[in-house]
Amino acid sequence: MVSARRSVQRGSLPIPDLAYTGPVTYDATDPDTHFPPIEKLTPPEGAPNVLIVLIDDVGFGASSAFGGPIDTPSFDRVAAAGLKYTRFHTTALCSPTRAALLAGRNHHTVGMAAITELATSAPGYSSIRPNNCAPLAETLKLNGYSTAQFGKCHEVPVWQASPVGPFDQWPSPGGGFEHFYGFIGGETNQWYPAIYEGTMPVEPWGTPEEGYHFMGDMTDKAIAWTKQQKALAPDKPFFTYFAPGATHAPHHVPAEWADKYAGRFDQGWDKVREETFARQKELGVIPQDAVLTPRSEGIPAWDEMNPELHPVLAREMEVYAGYLEYADHHTGRLLDALDELGVLDDTLVYVIIGDNGASAEGTMKGTTNESFLLNHMMDMEDDAYLIDHQADLGTPNSYNHYAIGWAHAMDTPYQWTKQVASHWGGTRNGTIVSWPNGIRARGEIRHQFAHCIDVAPTVLQAAGIPEPSTVHGVTQRPYEGTPMNYTFDDADAEEQHLTQYFEMVGNRAIYHRGWTAVAKHKDPWAGSTRGLDDDVWELYNVEEDWTQSNDLAEQEPARLAHLQQLFLIQAARFNVLPMDVRSAERFNADLVGRPKILDGDTQILYPGMKRLNENCVVGVKNKSFSATSKVTVPGAGANGVIIAQGGAYGGWSFYVHEGRLAFCYNTLAIMTSVIHADEPLGPGTREVRAHFAYDGGGLGKGGTVTLFDGDTQVGEGRVERTIPFTFSLDETVDIGMDVASPVSPDYGPTGNEFTGTISWVRLDAGDDDHSHLIEPEHRMAAAMLKQ
Repeated sequence: MVSARRSVQRGSLPIPDLAYTGPVTYDATDPDTHFPPIEKLTPPEGAPNVLIVLIDDVGFGASSAFGGPIDTPSFDRVAAAGLKYTRFHTTALCSPTRAALLAGRNHHTVGMAAITELATSAPGYSSIRPNNCAPLAETLKLNGYSTAQFGKCHEVPVWQASPVGPFDQWPSPGGGFEHFYGFIGGETNQWYPAIYEGTMPVEPWGTPEEGYHFMGDMTDKAIAWTKQQKALAPDKPFFTYFAPGATHAPHHVPAEWADKYAGRFDQGWDKVREETFARQKELGVIPQDAVLTPRSEGIPAWDEMNPELHPVLAREMEVYAGYLEYADHHTGRLLDALDELGVLDDTLVYVIIGDNGASAEGTMKGTTNESFLLNHMMDMEDDAYLIDHQADLGTPNSYNHYAIGWAHAMDTPYQWTKQVASHWGGTRNGTIVSWPNGIRARGEIRHQFAHCIDVAPTVLQAAGIPEPSTVHGVTQRPYEGTPMNYTFDDADAEEQHLTQYFEMVGNRAIYHRGWTAVAKHKDPWAGSTRGLDDDVWELYNVEEDWTQSNDLAEQEPARLAHLQQLFLIQAARFNVLPMDVRSAERFNADLVGRPKILDGDTQILYPGMKRLNENCVVGVKNKSFSATSKVTVPGAGANGVIIAQGGAYGGWSFYVHEGRLAFCYNTLAIMTSVIHADEPLGPGTREVRAHFAYDGGGLGKGGTVTLFDGDTQVGEGRVERTIPFTFSLDETVDIGMDVASPVSPDYGPTGNEFTGTISWVRLDAGDDDHSHLIEPEHRMAAAMLKQ
């Protein structure tokens, strides 16, 4: 609330309260008593509602709105009411794009050079947004908007991603959103998601068998929040950031949506590229003289794949297509709700179809379970295994990703994929903008160059809100983006965003006045193998060569040298330097100056603690460890989980089954070792323990499990192979229960709570750690899978 005034000074936020300077009477009943009424804080008159929809891991050539093979009628609907932008760009990776989008500054400016798991102490790489770069949501909130985020957030520094924070880099409260419902991290199981509401972990309302899927759940929450907001504050605009996990792996979708595409990809990815390219020309989203670039080096042709795998590969793409259309469907539900409320015409809608290019992180053949990739255990998933488990793709029995060839096809007509910031395949994402009450054009196309940092200044200009000079007393760094409003009603408006750098783990480029100079440092599926100075630069006239198909570096060396120099100037200006392509070092927090949540090899956990990610607990991989707990068993006996880590696709659990102690080690859902005690636990208070004695001799080896009731051994068994790197990207350590998918076949996803009383659980890890044997290239590849 603010006192009534003739004008509101919005340059300094929060808007300062003005002191009353009129006469003050002794008695409130005195006729001379008069104070101006309190007025609500509202944005300038005519400020629209704002909805930003950011879809995950979608290439330029996927959606039907941009000529792709996947039906996206809701996106098409928004395009019919507004504008398609054919030269809108991202950073080539998830966390950096999101941080830049929400801050209106380049990703290195806000510390997000890569994903949070690779943060260092260098300013451009810290994963910490400086307080002189207040996010758009904070600025809008302090100007009278209601603000809410739904879906994915992968911008929380890894050492702050725990239930105890700190929360100043979380969406709410630190990011300016008054409400947050979603997940923290690069991805989540869509059937069994790891959800936060605000800063508190919450559990899904049901199981997959009961009809639960996170895409529908987050949409329900967004619709409910919007209806409440408009019911209680109809004159107050909203800013909603709707960021599904779709279509990032795992590609989870109800089977009927995937089945809609049965047979539509049997021709393979090379033919799909050609078909998409033709449709793109018909739609006018690429010029008639555009050239379809050759298949990028290292990506196999469809005909080079094992013919027996073709049905599996086709199904991978059917599942992905169904997943994208499913996300489009639920986006349409949100749009329908706005329409029913009568506010859609006065809502500035951005639909950004991808936070980067399509993901080439699924191997050359794809996978039924990303953990095979994360743990360097692809030998367990040969062609025969893929064929046998084709029917699992997309279901709760998988954690799947598609083959790299499909990613390339979804980036048609451009070279390369996600992670490759040097080429448009990694950074060019189809984007749609509509605002019926603010944009006269309908169903038109815009070709002006734009970047994700342009969104925030566009929103402020549409709302009539100035960039703040100070926020919470801190002088602000100006926005680095260019408002796109000048293009809204003028297709021929002269381009205003003239220069833009790109950089992602050494892959880099510079755009300047219709030319690009680019240097690809590494493939998205490989580590860095050479020095930055050994990279080969290419030069493209992208006004005449839309797809970067004709390298002019040899013909115009002077122009190339000028652009290389300009890249270095921009790199120095925006905290890109020193570029960091290291692998192993960036995983050692001590070496790179990144804080850690936890040190040591002993930890005590307590009942009710749950959703603790792997950074929050003592590491037990590639070493011996013990889980000890003080429990009280009632007279009728006990059942349920004492401690579990991971889920159905990999992890371990210490629990009581049919009254007897039990331990399960689940090795990527292929090998599941279950050890049961010989006798039931008697009633009373006691200490129980599971000890895993690691065989040693390298990574991922087996070991012997021994169960103890007090000092008495009550059971023993073998685990032949263990998980060396990562139990799960999103499933967690839970005390007194196993939330999400179950580690052990002895119990289900619900109803597995311990029926006795747990006083505490202690983890003790041995010193036989083999992490020094992990290949740096694999560690980098595994980390990049997390975004």
